[in-house]
Amino acid sequence: MTEHTVASYDKDLGQLGRYIAEMGGLAEKMISDAMDALLAMDVDLARAVVSTDTRLDVLQRQVEELAILTIARRQPMAVDLREIVAAIRVSGDLERVGDLAKNIGRRTLKLAEEAPIPRAAIGLKHMGDSVQLQLKNVLDAYASRDIGKAKDVWERDAELDAMEDSVFRDLLTFMMEDPRNISFCTHLLFCSKNLERAGDHATNIAETVHFLVTGQNLPMERPKGSTSMMTTGK
Repeated sequence: MTEHTVASYDKDLGQLGRYIAEMGGLAEKMISDAMDALLAMDVDLARAVVSTDTRLDVLQRQVEELAILTIARRQPMAVDLREIVAAIRVSGDLERVGDLAKNIGRRTLKLAEEAPIPRAAIGLKHMGDSVQLQLKNVLDAYASRDIGKAKDVWERDAELDAMEDSVFRDLLTFMMEDPRNISFCTHLLFCSKNLERAGDHATNIAETVHFLVTGQNLPMERPKGSTSMMTTGK
């Protein structure tokens, strides 16, 4: 009976891991596709990003339901309980990354109706590349329980903040140069904030990895750059 119970518990944890792996792959692809759509003004790809978010939402609900059932049935403690709590946390952060990618997709649909300013998106491309790398690294850290790699993601959060500030200044300059640029650049400002927030969720996952492995939290205060004070747009 004990061996059967342990095998069933391992099966639950394995399924949680598979859900998180699928969510991570979807979140990474959504950010990548959202940036490709934005830079190319590809409305079909932007719509595909928006529609993919539904699958991510379903997976998050499945993670939460299985996690709750596993806790109720197995009553795990110590590291076993941290495994389940970590899965819930990570799934929540990945679901939000998907929401933020969806926001960029929706902005792209609106931007496609505006007169383009190609050079205005250069800084956003750098931000998008950075976010994609952070997501990849932190998901690798979660899969391998690598707290060193997770800590590196956590410490690099300030770099993305600095990029956002640079984008903010550039777009403000474009708006001051020609009032006709205001609408286009305003949409890009919201896209940059969405990218910065996606980076924050990667940092959240890094904190979860550290907690999962060590049972201890990283410092409350993250390394931060200055911020542009923009709010997330949907």
